[in-house]
Parts: sequence; structure tokens; C-alpha cells
Amino acid sequence: MHPTPRDYPEARGGCQCGAVRFTISAGPADYGLCHCRMCQRATGNAFAPLFGVAADRITWQGAPREWASSSVAARGFCPTCGTPLYYRDAEEIEIMAGCFSPDFRPEPQFEAGIESRLGWLDDMIHRFRFATEPELVARVISYQAKED
Repeated sequence: MHPTPRDYPEARGGCQCGAVRFTISAGPADYGLCHCRMCQRATGNAFAPLFGVAADRITWQGAPREWASSSVAARGFCPTCGTPLYYRDAEEIEIMAGCFSPDFRPEPQFEAGIESRLGWLDDMIHRFRFATEPELVARVISYQAKED
């Protein structure tokens, strides 16, 4: 059960290498964090931040590939760089929030799959935090595509 979708402005994004880009037209969406084991394994992370919209609202530049991760869903990714792009089922496509351009940063409305939620996430607010070291930023040459 999802909360009532919210209206969002147009959003853009894509993969690391730039081979697959997308634009989502303005309109309703739901945005949540999924902690289920399938999403953890598909993203290699503690959770998947998924922004769900009707598939007909997404315009693709470049063609993502898909892998059927279950009998009810497929996972989309860039065939060139491997960036996980989305989860797709019969109802909608849920875009991985990390793929959005930096100017689009909505806040999640809910958490799902909490039976697999990692307990240490509760204490993240108390962990030591720091920005990326300027010396590292200065010497890194990024091969990622420029963001919108």
C-alpha cells in the first residue's frame, strides 16, 4: 500500500556514461525506499530509492536493457556502463533516485520491505560525517557523462 502520490515537476536523469537518458513529464508519482532483499541485491546497497511513475510519462534517449529479476518484475540498466536505472512491474516504472539530475531531489514518502531493513540505518544521524576531500576531488578525472 502506497500513500497518495504527490505532483512533481518534470525530471531528467540518466546513467553514468550518458548512453541512456530519460525525461519524466510533470505529474503524480510516489517515492519510497525499498529495503527488501531483492532491491538490496539489485542495487548492491542497503535500500533502493525508487521514484514510481506511469511508464508512458517517461521518454528515453538510448535504450536500457532489462533483466527479469522475478516473475512479476524486471530491472532496467544501462547496457554500456551497467548503472541500475529502474524497477518495472505491470503498474509502473520506478526510477532509481540516484539517476536524477542534481536539481531534482524529492524526499521519500515511505519505506517498504522493512522486514529486511538494516538496523544500523536508525543510527545514521549520529555517525561522523564529512564532505569529499578537496584534494581527492582535485586529482580525480571523471569519465562519467556530464549531468543536466
